Amino acid sequence: MRMLPRWCRRKSTAFMAALAAALALVTGVSITVAGATPGSASTSGSAAAVNAATTTSGIAPAMTCSGVTSLDLAAAVPGVPFEVGSAAEVAASSNTLGNWGYCDVQGVIAPQIHFELRLPDTGWQANYLQLGCGGLCGSVNTGNAAASYGCVPLTDGAFAVGSSDEGHSQGGGLFSTDPSLRADFGYKSDHLLAQVAKVLVKQYYGRAATHSYFDGCSQGGHQALTEAQRYPTDFDGIVAGAPANNFTALNTFSHAWTAQSVYLDGGPATITTADLAPIHAAVLKGCDAPADGIIADPLACTWDPASIQCKAGQTSTSDDYCLTADQVTTLRRIYSGPTDDHGRLLYPGYQLRGSELNWAGIIVPTSATGTTGDQSFVRETLRYQIFDSPRPALTYKDIKFTAASYKKVMELVAGIYDATDPDLTAFKKAGGKLILWHGLGDQHIPAVGTMAYYKAVEKVMGGEAATTSFARLFLLPGVAHCGGGQGPDKLDALTAITDWVTQGKAPADLLTSTVDSTGKVTSSRPTYPFPAIAKNTTGGSADDPSSYTAVKSTAEANLTLNWLGSFRSGYEQVGNWIHGKWVISKGKA
Repeated sequence: MRMLPRWCRRKSTAFMAALAAALALVTGVSITVAGATPGSASTSGSAAAVNAATTTSGIAPAMTCSGVTSLDLAAAVPGVPFEVGSAAEVAASSNTLGNWGYCDVQGVIAPQIHFELRLPDTGWQANYLQLGCGGLCGSVNTGNAAASYGCVPLTDGAFAVGSSDEGHSQGGGLFSTDPSLRADFGYKSDHLLAQVAKVLVKQYYGRAATHSYFDGCSQGGHQALTEAQRYPTDFDGIVAGAPANNFTALNTFSHAWTAQSVYLDGGPATITTADLAPIHAAVLKGCDAPADGIIADPLACTWDPASIQCKAGQTSTSDDYCLTADQVTTLRRIYSGPTDDHGRLLYPGYQLRGSELNWAGIIVPTSATGTTGDQSFVRETLRYQIFDSPRPALTYKDIKFTAASYKKVMELVAGIYDATDPDLTAFKKAGGKLILWHGLGDQHIPAVGTMAYYKAVEKVMGGEAATTSFARLFLLPGVAHCGGGQGPDKLDALTAITDWVTQGKAPADLLTSTVDSTGKVTSSRPTYPFPAIAKNTTGGSADDPSSYTAVKSTAEANLTLNWLGSFRSGYEQVGNWIHGKWVISKGKA
């Protein structure tokens, strides 16, 4: 039996073939599964490609680590001034990504984009991986790769790894008072880093990377889609998790809506963390959830909170929980999403039923007078990121849910911040591959918005089959924002994207797992490309992936939204200093 490289141990070809056949039945999309086991060592058609199965030590550096600081790279990337500030060896024992030592290169791209590169001492397979960040960024993240649990070349140093702080060194929105820093955060920094990193990689190893990848979740997912849309040739493969790509409306209308829903009329919170468990229990019952409590298709559930409203004279108790009229109103609003007086959404998404346990601290406070994460996000965005000058007095209470307010806000900065263009023609033409993934229990960024974006991509790109040839969306039941929650949340999309890029093997499924505090896998189940869901058709254990079959979700396939906005091309803007004046113009780059 052929032995696989030690970093590649995945499911059998027979199992993958069965999954592909099931997917073809429910979606009509035929998936070819090659004879080689997914995750095995890959080669590309290029003579420069490296076979990890036979080159165990990888490509060695062509220079010393300390020598990187002496390189004269002032003109290495035209129009992109940068400097390397330090380069130092780091032992494998101090590496959070895997068991490999590396040359740690740190520097700055003008005006103040701080970046870091981890250049492996051994094991490099001519790959470059760029990582995204979270929230409003403000720090460099090279120590953690999203969606990379388990079998990935990452653990053996196959990738040179880079990341940046997106142009500022604090987590709040204050940086946005400078228009150039606003642009660096909105769309520029990752493109600039990609150019700089590739030059440094080539200098250090004496040869260019064969393939380049991007992996990020949340703001990192936003960064990922920005790259695919604005700079389609920067990366061969992109993994975008829970993308905050509809950034402007998310951090204004969506978050303000949940905050105003919880603090009705500006009063104390109607729902606190103490209410979440009994509400969640009622949702599971109303949605006819299986015994494991994971709702596979929450979009299909329409449970009404009024079904547990307190009757006249009834008082809610732990044994007989019921909702007040205000609590019913709050929940209905959270499940419906931000709408104007005509019922039109101001953000293309809303919280799905079954996500309630993940709301603590983000959507609902711990006490009636406490604060929430949604309040904080709206505050930072309104005060510093929307208007031309700071508005430090604004809060979530100042958002008006009207068509006029929506139009005003979106016209101001969506062209700089958002990554909602569904036309990925250039990315596809360049050979790019895209994996989108999102937890259905996401408390920060509603997964419905990612579904809506993906359906828009399908419409522009020529339908389901044409889209799945280069892009696929995977939805994880019960999983919270970028992980956690109640469902299996560990997945390895990074190996899947490298297989797709180098071997042409599109992922017919992604295996997700629950891992306990000791590192033991306690349950696993497959997730399938949208709009298929994993259904237990065998009656076997809910923790066994072989119990599941791909079944088409009618609710996902037929998703339509009455939304004031649209996924379209041509909204993008770029900013540049021209003769000392900051000028905004139409365009992607």
